[in-house]
Amino acid sequence: MYARRLSGVPCPPIQEGSEGLELMLTARADSLRKRFFLCLVPLFSITPIAVAGQNTTKPGSWSGVLVSSSCNADEAFAESPECTKNVPGAKLSLYDDTNRVIYGIEPQASVSAHLGDTVTVRGTLHGETIRIASIELISIGLAVGQKAPAFSARDQFGRLQTLDSLKGTNGTVLLFFRSADW
Repeated sequence: MYARRLSGVPCPPIQEGSEGLELMLTARADSLRKRFFLCLVPLFSITPIAVAGQNTTKPGSWSGVLVSSSCNADEAFAESPECTKNVPGAKLSLYDDTNRVIYGIEPQASVSAHLGDTVTVRGTLHGETIRIASIELISIGLAVGQKAPAFSARDQFGRLQTLDSLKGTNGTVLLFFRSADW
């Protein structure tokens, strides 16, 4: 009589009176088979969830600057002039400066004339690419020479400041810094 290993290779013959050894080898093989299958169950249970997560689409809107796909997020954050150059073979991407993420854009025809513009796009997100349903140009801040609207805000000392309280004899320069990378 031969005992069998999991690999199917026979073990040396078992001598008479060694039924206990044969039983231990059989029990060990059963235990290893059970462990093997217990490891496979979670793997095959998680795989469909992971694959399904990659194929989901998320509708929404995203705002940012249209940059060349040859530009990375760090260059776009630093407002490198290279990001707004028309590079042959490169596509346009949306740089979301709030999250410091670059999204691919499809179809390119709807954005081709807007390199360097700040836009809001609406559509669906497929992985890292936004499929555009609509695009809208947006302006950030006031146009040059436009008067600031009346406002009030607390300064670093907690005092209420208004446009009138900040006006000086030579005029006022206001700087609103909308984001910082501390």
